[in-house]
Amino acid sequence: MSYGYQLSPTVVAAPDFDPRADAEILRKAMKGFGTDEKALIQVLANRTNLQRQEIEIQFKTLYGKELVKDLKSETSGNFEKLLVAMMRPLPQYYAKELHDAMSGIGTDECVLIEVLCTMSNHEIRVIKQAYEAMYGTPLEEELRSDTSGNFERLMVSLCCANRDESFEVDPAAAANDARELLQAGELRFGTDESVFNAILVSRNAAQLRQIFAEYQNITGHDIEQAIENEFSGDVKKGLLAIVKCVKNRAGFFAEQLYKSMKGAGTNDRRLIRLVVTRSEIDMGEIKQVFQQMYGESLEDCISGDCSGHYKKCLLALIN
Repeated sequence: MSYGYQLSPTVVAAPDFDPRADAEILRKAMKGFGTDEKALIQVLANRTNLQRQEIEIQFKTLYGKELVKDLKSETSGNFEKLLVAMMRPLPQYYAKELHDAMSGIGTDECVLIEVLCTMSNHEIRVIKQAYEAMYGTPLEEELRSDTSGNFERLMVSLCCANRDESFEVDPAAAANDARELLQAGELRFGTDESVFNAILVSRNAAQLRQIFAEYQNITGHDIEQAIENEFSGDVKKGLLAIVKCVKNRAGFFAEQLYKSMKGAGTNDRRLIRLVVTRSEIDMGEIKQVFQQMYGESLEDCISGDCSGHYKKCLLALIN
């Protein structure tokens, strides 16, 4: 999904990068009695995902060992999970998160929404390729068998990755779409979800912003209120995620981070996924919006909710 927003990564490519030297530091940190967790964080949290892949190749070349296996044997708990997530190439990481969300009893719809409702066409296509290579089944097929009804149709539509990604705005078409949404929802008995699905999944972000403005002009309230009133369950969450991402992408991810830590217990898997994947894209902006939305910094929130080397590594990634 092209949003035309500024990138604000907190993890950037290390200058004067030497994957061989990094591999040697990591080996030394894990060799012998005890582990130098500080050295692991110092290297891995300050390298991009691509640089970490290069370090992994050098590590295997130098020592004939798998870096990820060594990290798993030398660390534990959430710190281990975070390091392993950082080492996985992003398309494969997303594919695994989607697969695990649909495996076993029940489906974690939040993961499907977080990934498919926020990705560009290209990103979705790359994730689909990774998914089929890893699991031998097309992602679309898995979505069809694991979801149902309106939510299934929304997920399959997003999986097709056919969104217009230009930045062009057609005010007349936007006004027409706004009227169509009104007639499909608030002006009829029973909602025609296919109209919402077709418009929200296929229009570019700039056009959608214009459509939402037209909708507000016609009705006097925002599109979110209409979705809240007309839909329920997972499809409502999915449609709202698309709208939030179009209006305030960083705000959507700030809210997901907040939800991962507030309430009964921390959803560490969600927290790890959000920090690892957004740190190279827009974590700088997410942090600013988080502070505005919740009156506390993301750093303070993580510090109050996590501990040990896990906390230190998360903080290194967002700073």
